[in-house]
Amino acid sequence: MQLIDALAEIAQGVDQPIIAIDGPAGAGKTTLASTVFLALSPHISTTVIHMDELYPGWESALGDELTKTLTWLSLCHKAKKPLLYSSFNWATNDFYEPQSHPSTHLLILEGVASAQIAIEETLATSIWLDLDPLIGYQRVIDRDGENISREMTQWLVMQEQHFAADRTKERCEFLLST
Repeated sequence: MQLIDALAEIAQGVDQPIIAIDGPAGAGKTTLASTVFLALSPHISTTVIHMDELYPGWESALGDELTKTLTWLSLCHKAKKPLLYSSFNWATNDFYEPQSHPSTHLLILEGVASAQIAIEETLATSIWLDLDPLIGYQRVIDRDGENISREMTQWLVMQEQHFAADRTKERCEFLLST
């Protein structure tokens, strides 16, 4: 796969590279992150962090708290320090106790707002997965159930506002359609 080869070359040519995989909900970001991890991790120590682990719930998922967390994680990764963060527990609507994750050579950030402009300078590259948001909405509902349809309807608005303000798609180096 040409994308994997390009990402491997980028990862090997940069000290402590960070790859961000961004795009609308349901576009296939998690699947792509898994594919990249499986292809590169036998040769390069790799950590994947999903934005779903970092969002502080539905209401303020794409706000300042996420930006601060991503900035912190990016700086720690670049400094070859362990990544200390709390994952969000969606069942209890609260964060777990912080966990330390050992430093690896490559960090993959995956999810809506993973390629935000606040951390652009730390990224080795960024990937945008393009998809009609309504198709993405249906994929998420099919995957996670109708019980989150109200939250997902609000999410479509929040992610669109974030992408417009951040100019995420325009700034990503790789553009893929799903």
